Amino acid sequence: MQQEKGPLHDKVALVAGGTRGAGRAISQTLAEAGATVYVTGRSTRKGSAMVGRPETIDETVELITAKGGHGIAIQVDHTDEEQVRKLFERVKSEQNGRLDILVNDIWGGDELTSWDKKFWEHDLHKGLRMQERAVHTHIITSWYAAPLMIARRRGLIIEITDGVDYKYRGNLYYSLAKVSAIHLAQGMAQDLHSSNVIALALTPGFLRSEAMLDTFKVTEENWREGATQDPYFIASETPFYVGRAVVALASDPGIARKTGQVFYSGDLARSYGFTDIDGSQPHFWDYLAAHPLEPPQELPEPPERP
Repeated sequence: MQQEKGPLHDKVALVAGGTRGAGRAISQTLAEAGATVYVTGRSTRKGSAMVGRPETIDETVELITAKGGHGIAIQVDHTDEEQVRKLFERVKSEQNGRLDILVNDIWGGDELTSWDKKFWEHDLHKGLRMQERAVHTHIITSWYAAPLMIARRRGLIIEITDGVDYKYRGNLYYSLAKVSAIHLAQGMAQDLHSSNVIALALTPGFLRSEAMLDTFKVTEENWREGATQDPYFIASETPFYVGRAVVALASDPGIARKTGQVFYSGDLARSYGFTDIDGSQPHFWDYLAAHPLEPPQELPEPPERP
């Protein structure tokens, strides 16, 4: 299948954490837009790094190839600095020093989060491990990626997070990891300002990932039935929605004005004009505001409009 040139046809992208969920969809949408996409993660056909999840980086690249894109799967544990160093040495060698887009979507915290535990009741080592997997990995990866971009005075680093503010997210260790991603984007933007390299954070809304579909015992074809279990599921979005947000950002000639900020996929859909795969423009924050929780609880503040 021959793919027509897209807006990112001459770009090189790396999605760190492209095994499943948002990372997998972002990898596919970047490739559909024409970019050469390196897809990294721990799970391959030789073995899954996450108990109970079958997805692999090999499958992500196969999905890219099936649509005529160019994807390269590389097994990397981003907590291992030496593996990350070798990854970027390979990218530098194969792409003549070029790296245009880095998406930090490394997570690995689902199996470590106990939502019903206060921080002193929570397993301490799991909480600390969460920071290692979801924060340290982003720092290590950006540390090795940034020099490739700085050398060419161009590039975009996107931190994938959950939420747009610094409020508590239901679990201290989870909150710390997700808030840290926002501050990493803000801090990197300051340090990278004179290098013309952009750093920002991006959050989906209620993400209808493979794991979430399994949790609600539905498929993408009948996903609306999940709203009988949780009414807010009706405002959920596919991982491709945030993938299209990444492509829109990477294609924006005025992206420099967005550096250091945090954005929500639903807002970007309205400002850039893209939709989810069914043609809709879900906006979870607006849905929350229109359908208050019962009994009344404090709602998260809607994100600032870009």
